Amino acid sequence: MKLLLQELPASELAPKAVQETPAPDKDPLIAQGLQKEQYVGIVGIAIALIAAVGFFSRRVEYAIAFALFLSVILIALFIFI
Repeated sequence: MKLLLQELPASELAPKAVQETPAPDKDPLIAQGLQKEQYVGIVGIAIALIAAVGFFSRRVEYAIAFALFLSVILIALFIFI
């Protein structure tokens, strides 16, 4: 059997990559144009997490909700100043 010694054609050895050049004014690592459904999903997961934690401990739920509220306020403050 020649399975281990069988040679591969040159086309299968060549890398198949698409070369892209990003626009000079946009950073390719920053997500652009997230959809509304993604935002709704993120908020839904956050609410579900707070509700699940609140099921076990009210104090932890209040602490997480307070931390999220304070974070939103601080982020808005730093963005608009």
